[in-house]
Amino acid sequence: MAGQIRKITVNVPTDVLDSATRATGKGVTLTVIEGLRELERMARRSALRSLRGKVRFDLDLTRTRS
Repeated sequence: MAGQIRKITVNVPTDVLDSATRATGKGVTLTVIEGLRELERMARRSALRSLRGKVRFDLDLTRTRS
């Protein structure tokens, strides 16, 4: 865990938390951190997908391989 730490209190359905901790094999705090990071990754992937067809990319493979 890098950076500052912020303590929070959340109400989470027991079955959801139990399932998530089993899936990660980690404790509650690390499971919540991993879930938040995955949400962040999903948002970045979505932002990249929204650029599909909007960015022109011109690459000369012959020149790059020499």
